[in-house]
Amino acid sequence: MQKFEDACYAEYRNFFKIEFEKSTISDPDEKRRYSQKKAIKDSTVALIEKFPHIDPAQIWKTVYVAHVHNVSGIDDQLIIDSIISADNSWKKSSGHAFEEMIKDIGNIYLSAHNIVILLQKELSSELKKKKIANEPQDLKWLHEQCASSVFDLFLAIIKDDKYIVYGCIQSKTSIRDRVTRDREPSIKAMDAFFFSIAIVMDGEFLKLSKFIGMVNGGTSDYKLNGWHAMYVLSFNSNGDNDRIKHIDISFSKLISDSVQAAAYWSTQRQWMNGEWRPTENSDLTAFLSASE
Repeated sequence: MQKFEDACYAEYRNFFKIEFEKSTISDPDEKRRYSQKKAIKDSTVALIEKFPHIDPAQIWKTVYVAHVHNVSGIDDQLIIDSIISADNSWKKSSGHAFEEMIKDIGNIYLSAHNIVILLQKELSSELKKKKIANEPQDLKWLHEQCASSVFDLFLAIIKDDKYIVYGCIQSKTSIRDRVTRDREPSIKAMDAFFFSIAIVMDGEFLKLSKFIGMVNGGTSDYKLNGWHAMYVLSFNSNGDNDRIKHIDISFSKLISDSVQAAAYWSTQRQWMNGEWRPTENSDLTAFLSASE
C-alpha cells in the first residue's frame, strides 16, 4: 500500500511541477491554482490507468492527501485535516479538475458521434456568440442554468458549426455534496425534456437506502427518480442498481447512454420525460441512424 501511496504523491508532484514550470500565467496565485487543478486531473487519470485494481475513489482520496501536502508542506494526516486553507484549496481545485476530467475523457469517445461535452463557462460563451441552435424557449432556460450554476457540464449535438444542447450533467466528487439541493433542479431539467444525469467519483453513500431512493425514486419519501441516471466511477461488487450505474475510466455506459439520449431527443423529445431511460445493450448504429 505504501508503494501505491508513494506513487500517487510522486505522480501529483510531477504533474504539478510540469504545469507550474511551463505556465505563462503572470499572477503567482492564479498560476499555482491552475497548476493544482491540472495536476489533480492529470495525475488521477494516469493513476487510474496505472493501478486498474485499485478503486478510483481510493486514488482520488490519495491524490487529495498529495495535494494538501503540496499546498501545506505537511504530510501528517491529522495535521492536514486541521489546515483549513489547504482543505479549501482542494475543494475548489478538485471540483473543477473533476469536471474537466469528465469533459476530456467523454469527448474522446463522443466526438465520433458528433456529440460534445461543454463546461458551463463554455456554454455561457457559446450562448453569447449565438452558437447554440436550440429553440428560443430552450435558450431562455439554458441562460437561466448558466446563471444559477446548478449544472457543471452540458451535452450538445454538433450540427452545422453550432451546438444543440440536449443534456445537463452534475459532477460530484461525493454523493454527499449538495445532493439534496441538486436533485430538484435535475427533476426540473427532465420536466423540460432535457437528458439529466450526474457523475460521481465516490459513491460510498449510494449504499444507503436514502440516497438510492433519491436517485431511483419509488419510495415514500422520493416517489420520482432524481436523474435519468447517476454514474459512479468506482468499483462495486454488487453491480448496478437501477439508474445507479458503475463505470470505469472508459466511460462506456455513459457514452452509450449519451448517444442514445441524443438520438431520442432529436426524434422523440416530447417523450423524454423523467421516466425515460436508455435501453441496455442497445445497437448504437440504429440509434445514430434514427437521429440523422
